[in-house]
Amino acid sequence: MDERDKGFTLLEVLIALLVLSIGLLGLAGLQTHGLRSNQMAIMRTLATQSACDISDRMHANPAGVDAQAYVFGLNAGHPDTAVNCTATQCNPEQMAAYDVDAWLTRLEALPAGRGSISRGASGGIVTHTVTVYWDEKRSGATGTDCGPDPAVDLRCIQLTL
Repeated sequence: MDERDKGFTLLEVLIALLVLSIGLLGLAGLQTHGLRSNQMAIMRTLATQSACDISDRMHANPAGVDAQAYVFGLNAGHPDTAVNCTATQCNPEQMAAYDVDAWLTRLEALPAGRGSISRGASGGIVTHTVTVYWDEKRSGATGTDCGPDPAVDLRCIQLTL
């Protein structure tokens, strides 16, 4: 071995470790991004399933829908008149209150999860819009809008029936 070649192997090992560490940091970043995306997908799936759930409950109780017992605002909270309709016979309004209470309880699994149902009419056709709101970025957003600013606005899914 020539005097000029001494320490060359050590330099090769250091360069290999540098390349390996950069690759491992990249993999760690990909893993973090993948976990975050997976969590967002879970939240969107739960929100979609919840919107479909209350939609199915409304279809099963047309008398409650006609009485507008399912209509409530974003910050209305849980109904005070909710009765456990699995244990007793309920009228349509009580069933609607039970359905809304169960739905809002399910939405609490989402970060800052809330919901609203509004009623509208156009050309004699009555529609209901189910909206599920949540803080997808977990930024502490407290808005009441589905706007583009994640620092203020909540993420939402709307279903019109």
